[in-house]
Amino acid sequence: MSFYRRNKKNIRLIIFFTLVKVTLHFIANNNYGFHRDELLYKALGEHVDWGFKEVPPFVAGLSWITTHLFGDSLFATRLFSTLFGAAIVFLTGLIVLNLGGKRLAIIIACTAVIVSPSFLASQYLFQPVVFDQFFWTLTAYFFIRYIRTREAVNIYYSGISIGFGMLNKYSMAFFALALIVALMISAQRKLLVNRAWLIGALIAFLIFLPNLLWQINNGLPVFRHMKELRGTQLNYISPVDFGLQQLLIHASVLFIWLPGLVYLFLSRTNRQYRFLGIAFFLTLIMLIVLKGKVYYSFGAYPMLFAAGGIAFYKLMKNLKPVLNYTILAFIFIPSFLFLPIVIPILPLANTLKFFKFSAEKLNLKFALKWEDQKEHATTQDYADMLGWNEIAENVTKAYKTIPADDKDSSTIFANNYGQAGAIDHYRKKYQLPAAVCLSSSYALWSPASFPVKHIVYVDDEYPDTLGTFYKSVVKIGEVENQFAREKGTAIYLLSYPVKDIMPIYQAQRKLMFD
Repeated sequence: MSFYRRNKKNIRLIIFFTLVKVTLHFIANNNYGFHRDELLYKALGEHVDWGFKEVPPFVAGLSWITTHLFGDSLFATRLFSTLFGAAIVFLTGLIVLNLGGKRLAIIIACTAVIVSPSFLASQYLFQPVVFDQFFWTLTAYFFIRYIRTREAVNIYYSGISIGFGMLNKYSMAFFALALIVALMISAQRKLLVNRAWLIGALIAFLIFLPNLLWQINNGLPVFRHMKELRGTQLNYISPVDFGLQQLLIHASVLFIWLPGLVYLFLSRTNRQYRFLGIAFFLTLIMLIVLKGKVYYSFGAYPMLFAAGGIAFYKLMKNLKPVLNYTILAFIFIPSFLFLPIVIPILPLANTLKFFKFSAEKLNLKFALKWEDQKEHATTQDYADMLGWNEIAENVTKAYKTIPADDKDSSTIFANNYGQAGAIDHYRKKYQLPAAVCLSSSYALWSPASFPVKHIVYVDDEYPDTLGTFYKSVVKIGEVENQFAREKGTAIYLLSYPVKDIMPIYQAQRKLMFD
């Protein structure tokens, strides 16, 4: 009888928690609007290629599939994120089983993954991060299966997982390297003397090869993107802050994964899996050295939650059930309090009331601090989901004022990819042309030149310089939603040029490729 047939009841339990995860996200998926980054990834799906400036092609492929199979609604856009997030819960349960855990360990581990504020916040939006977490967890699962069964097919599956993981985010390489090095310095090192690993590595390389060739043919834009990130974001991350945030990111379920990490090092019955704990530390070290963002490490935690479930089971197996569940309630309930903060499960009006209450009565103000280091009425992610329809409506108003005979001599220009993505998302509804933008990957398909008789210009600042190039500059409207991060972003109609503006555009466009 197969391993999974012997564990039918436990598999059903894992499926139950997987469905809980799906249900939770389905409740939240239609609230608010598209996130700024989701609009970019939807745009990538309209320009499918083997690579982009900030990400490999996996998310663009999923965007294309989503649009052609399910449409471009908010719910449809977030469907794959929901399913992959649920799959992480399922894999966590399977890892528990493969580590020798049973019912209570599964309940603890799966619940921890579901209520972790970090996983909730990162797994409902259509972004590469949730798929990154999935491929890390899947790779760890196949490594565990190989250690358990010695079946080479699990190495090949690992190669497939790593290959597709690399097509999603390059951070997959950090975790894959950490797992291999951890095996090399563990008691399991003899298992690496197997040509199946070479085959697995070849599989991963062949899957990743198209993106590698794209990077080479396009001058390795990933390095330019990393340089930009270091200059604007990564250099501000200190090793101490990185370490402290690792302890805080999962809130109270820290008390599940941390015992799991200790268990991996101290367990005698599961000492063959000690390399997982070593791999976790190696991953963190690499991210600290390379100044990676805190969320880059999220994919390494499901295996720790699985081990934590077993550790708690061993600590609690001799206690009365009532005491067991009381202890777990004290661990899980604080994380439940973060639900409205990290996932839009409530209507906006109720969420704002919750923020006000939690800030004034519970002193939970950290979530309201944005990149500008100021406190706002809502979180930055929620603010990034508001105001896009206002931009599209005002752009439409401006575009309709252009004489019909001049429509072919006009252009819509947006200053950032969120604005451009909003215009492109709504353009079918409002019969608009595609936006021109030089922000992020929009630069890759930006035209070398465009008509300039009329420009519908979208920016959060008044175009003083551009105003000197046009006879007429009329402000059509602006984003008025006080909770939107784009509040104040205005739409201008520039008409009848008095000087040639194209050299400025072409110079800025050239900078995007240097």
